Amino acid sequence: MTQNGVHVNNKAVIPIRDNIPTRTIPIITISLIIVNTLVFVYAAFMPTAAEKELVIKYGLVPKELLLALHGRPELLPYNVLTMFTSMFLHGGFFHLGGNMLYLWIFGNNIEDSTGHGRFIVFYGLSGVAAALLQFAYDPAASIPMIGASGAVSGVLGAYLLLFPYARIKTLIFIIIFITTVELPAIVLLTIWFFMQVLFAHTEGVAWSAHIGGFLFGLATIKLFTLGRPRVRAPRR
Repeated sequence: MTQNGVHVNNKAVIPIRDNIPTRTIPIITISLIIVNTLVFVYAAFMPTAAEKELVIKYGLVPKELLLALHGRPELLPYNVLTMFTSMFLHGGFFHLGGNMLYLWIFGNNIEDSTGHGRFIVFYGLSGVAAALLQFAYDPAASIPMIGASGAVSGVLGAYLLLFPYARIKTLIFIIIFITTVELPAIVLLTIWFFMQVLFAHTEGVAWSAHIGGFLFGLATIKLFTLGRPRVRAPRR
């Protein structure tokens, strides 16, 4: 399977928290984390064959979408649906954990900025944009693409635009040493993005999906915050 996970190339740099308080309870962010976790637990207790079937059935398979677009339009609704269902499937504990960690740290402030209803639309569309770029990059791929990080990458792009100077407490692993530092979001997320570009031609991870989601979030978040009071990062 092609894992769509923000954690894969960030094992040496792990964000812990930011310094921006939220004005409201991030009910959508919390709900997404709960649903993703429940789906993962449900799949983990399935027999191996049944779990593989679940991934094949509800993961996004670019080759099948390509078939639907070229002569099999009756298959299009199902393949469009998998763009959404694939966001709730994960290939392992660390795949899930990495995505949900990023969603929790960065998603609550984006939800606070957009409002609950707009946030769920933004999150879903980020995932779709991510899936479409991955499809455009490798439309003949027959391996299911799963994971929430296309949508989570949209959240990261939005965060970079709205809170570039927020401080992110970050855990850093340097060979055998572990330390924490506070990095501006613009530094952490810019590094993250260019790592996706750097690894874009390697296999096993849907790097193009990360890039697509990030760019979508960066380009559209202002539309989702129209008419909303601005959330400001605390001054240092």
